[in-house]
Amino acid sequence: MNKDEIITLVKDWRVALLIILVVASLIAIYPHFENGEFTTNLQYGLDLQKGAWLQLEFKSEVVGFQTDKPAEEFIASLKNQTDAEIFLVGDKLEIRKLYTQAELTPIFEKAGGKITSYQQGVTKATADDVKRILESKINSLGTRDARINTLTGLDGVTRYIRVELAGVTMSEAQQVVGKQGKFEVRVVTTGNQSEHVVFGDSITGVGNPTQEPPGSGKWGVSFTMSEDGAKALQAAAIQYGAVADPDNHELQMLLDGKVIYSAPLSKELAGNLQHEIVRQLFASTGAGTTGQQAAQNLEIHLRNGALPVDVSVAGSGAVSATLGEHFKVICVLAGILALITVGLVVFYRYREPAIVLPMVCINASEIIILLGISVFTIQLDLATIAGLIAVLGTGIDQLIIITDEILHEGKVPSPNVYQKRLTRALGIIVASAATVVIAMLPLALMDLSSLRGFAIITILGVLIGVTITRPAYGRIIMAILSK
Repeated sequence: MNKDEIITLVKDWRVALLIILVVASLIAIYPHFENGEFTTNLQYGLDLQKGAWLQLEFKSEVVGFQTDKPAEEFIASLKNQTDAEIFLVGDKLEIRKLYTQAELTPIFEKAGGKITSYQQGVTKATADDVKRILESKINSLGTRDARINTLTGLDGVTRYIRVELAGVTMSEAQQVVGKQGKFEVRVVTTGNQSEHVVFGDSITGVGNPTQEPPGSGKWGVSFTMSEDGAKALQAAAIQYGAVADPDNHELQMLLDGKVIYSAPLSKELAGNLQHEIVRQLFASTGAGTTGQQAAQNLEIHLRNGALPVDVSVAGSGAVSATLGEHFKVICVLAGILALITVGLVVFYRYREPAIVLPMVCINASEIIILLGISVFTIQLDLATIAGLIAVLGTGIDQLIIITDEILHEGKVPSPNVYQKRLTRALGIIVASAATVVIAMLPLALMDLSSLRGFAIITILGVLIGVTITRPAYGRIIMAILSK
């Protein structure tokens, strides 16, 4: 093609959009040399760099039950016998201490009930809390490229949670998961000055975020203090004026020296503290969604970063830096080999370089755009690399459909006939793409961490192909074939 024809082709909005996205993706990927090594902005998962993973098992159970007693009375009886935190979730009990079904059966019978179902693990709400706590820890420590996935069954019970930390050793990973922050309660004296009241070890129990009173829309978290902690709180509140003048002597909660909550005593609590110790307290965080989110965060801090349920390490593993680099090289070679193989197969079919080159370039541009998107959305691991290679294969299939449809009867059609054939080919491709998306969607939504990356990349590749690269290829191939 001459210069004018190339300019006309590039000005076509489909081709121009493809070029813009490829350039933008290359800028996002930013391949460059740094300290003598080739590097990019791509985020790598645990498979492709040094890191460690831990699979934690919850030492808790979710139990279905039947009883003729009121639920509150029945749960109180169980708590006295088990010395465990027990929560009613729907029609089941979450017991935050590991017992076998054989151990629980006589306990339930003595309390006036019986077990109807038993499942080791926690409810989805508790699993989400644990996930938030771990994410909070990891973010506060500045650890990058972390993945936390809860493995939830169809019954809604989560038995395992998997933590993947790229760029850290196994010992560092265990320290991150087990580390607790330094929690402290202080009372404001004058100005910005405050005095110590108690540390986090004085908090013996933390409830779930609730509305107080129920249905009021005002969120908060209840927590219980030890006898000594409650006495220290009463003495400090009286000594520093928090009882007599609550507004000017707020109680502050600090985690690792940072204030995470500050509020005056309520009138009722201030009055009670004048003549008695109070062990059961409620920290109000406000109304609406903001108040609920603040209550959820405060619950994490009140636990000093400790998990609400004990866990044990059910499995672990590590990838060395050397092995991660080896995997990177293998993945790059696999991608290049796949692209070359595709080019050879297409050349064997058409025996025309003018057709092969656009196909290979379009296929490569699709991978570049996917990598550009992955910089902001997903880490690259072996599963996502497999997804990229799968996109290469499905992509070339669709380009062959377009080419064969246009070259029906072995000759280039007139512009009107070409447009009809291209529309028909794109219709076939859209139907094919829809089936791929529907097939991959369950894998993308389910908590299967090793397969989600593959599914997400495949879906993105199909969508990019249908909306961007296939229409651009149709315009490019027509310009070439017409010559």
